[in-house]
Amino acid sequence: MHPIIYDVAVSLDGCIAGPNGDVTRFADEGPVVEDYAQRMAGYRLAIMGRASYEFAFQFGLKPGENPYPAMRTLVFSRSLAVPDTSDVEIFRKTDKGMLEQLKADADGPIYLCGGGAFAGALLEMGVIDILRLKRAPILLGGGVRLFGEGFPGVTLACRETKNYPDGYVFQEFHVRS
Repeated sequence: MHPIIYDVAVSLDGCIAGPNGDVTRFADEGPVVEDYAQRMAGYRLAIMGRASYEFAFQFGLKPGENPYPAMRTLVFSRSLAVPDTSDVEIFRKTDKGMLEQLKADADGPIYLCGGGAFAGALLEMGVIDILRLKRAPILLGGGVRLFGEGFPGVTLACRETKNYPDGYVFQEFHVRS
């Protein structure tokens, strides 16, 4: 059984993107990004919601293209339309049993690529195993929340903390059941 890992940059006020989806204030180079790239090489399956997938369109991704070509990528959406020759798989419903089966069948760790509402739904289902936060020394004042607008309280166990010279802090938490 492989874990679902939510590995995401977050502002100190709990946002993974600012107003209008702005991510320009998060680091795009330096040691925190290099460490993230190393972790990305270890993931085997990417899962995301429709909003996260469509967010990549503004950066040139075309419908049906895989934003993570080195990984099998699943997009969860009731409404997203992609070409028949799509490089991503569309799942029309999300349920705990199906996600547990994905964890059992995966050939390595599963990267939860957001976004906030989708991550909140998975947290509520109890299927997120590890939370990896790249805490940015910024306040965004609003935007996309780490787990959307509502999520259950959970207990976390901090397994690792790493401070970066630029003020970023990486922390890994295991979600306790």
